[in-house]
Amino acid sequence: MPLKTVKNHFESTARQRVTGMVDADSFREFCQPPERCISPHLKHFNIPAAFDDGVIVGEGRLNGGRVAIAAQEGRFMGGAIGEVHSAKIVGLLKRCLITKPQAMVFLFDSGGVRLQEANAGEIGVAEIIRALLDVRATGMPVIGAVGGSCGCFGGAGIISGCCDALVVSEEGRIGVSGPEVIETTMGVDVFDARDRALVWRTFGGRNRYLQGAVCDIVENSIEDFRSALIKLIGIKPDYSLAKLAAEQAALEDRAARFAGCRDGRDVWRKLGFKNPEKIPAVTVAELKSMRNNLRGAP
Repeated sequence: MPLKTVKNHFESTARQRVTGMVDADSFREFCQPPERCISPHLKHFNIPAAFDDGVIVGEGRLNGGRVAIAAQEGRFMGGAIGEVHSAKIVGLLKRCLITKPQAMVFLFDSGGVRLQEANAGEIGVAEIIRALLDVRATGMPVIGAVGGSCGCFGGAGIISGCCDALVVSEEGRIGVSGPEVIETTMGVDVFDARDRALVWRTFGGRNRYLQGAVCDIVENSIEDFRSALIKLIGIKPDYSLAKLAAEQAALEDRAARFAGCRDGRDVWRKLGFKNPEKIPAVTVAELKSMRNNLRGAP
């Protein structure tokens, strides 16, 4: 059974999410804080370093099955990816090829690449993706969860798209370019990053679930995330050419179907919902029922 010390996934730290997600007393952390695996670059910017560089990596048991797990710490530099941060994740993924756990679990909470380590961070993202795909090629599922305060943007958003499956809460957000980046480059008339309701209708868990970009949506609790992960890990990945062709067709259909949409409500209307303005107010259970009952839903 998991530890019950913290229930709110959104407000918890990376370590609290990990210890609350896995079976009690089963987590073994690698590169622990006393080892001081810190960034060598931040001192040049007079930025305090973290002894774990913003990511927790290790192994534990989930419902009895052994899993590798990485959890980003959004409270340190927004979970941004730097050289050491990415190296820890790559090392864990490469370890999976040797130890062969039941699955790799990735708890995302990141705004993207660390600007102070931009080149190293970008290279790190590419190395994570390569290592992740190597793990998937063995038939081992890589499952991601998004429900932290920083969301999953930039390089982290791209990495999340490489997972076998994603589970998200309503509070979670997924994207490549974040709201502020879009506003800065395209102008406030295109996207107002201060409109928090617009941000969540665009990047939030409800929209991503209705679009078919994630497999499941859960309430904001560690226990619900745990249950969803256990379910997804039990589904054997399908890497057949037919499956890949179907996924590519779905992406092309999504791009064509939602072209020109400026708001999540436009997306929901095109999906066939008659009263899209009511979607933000329904419960997660009602949202799932609405999607299941919608003909032609993703």
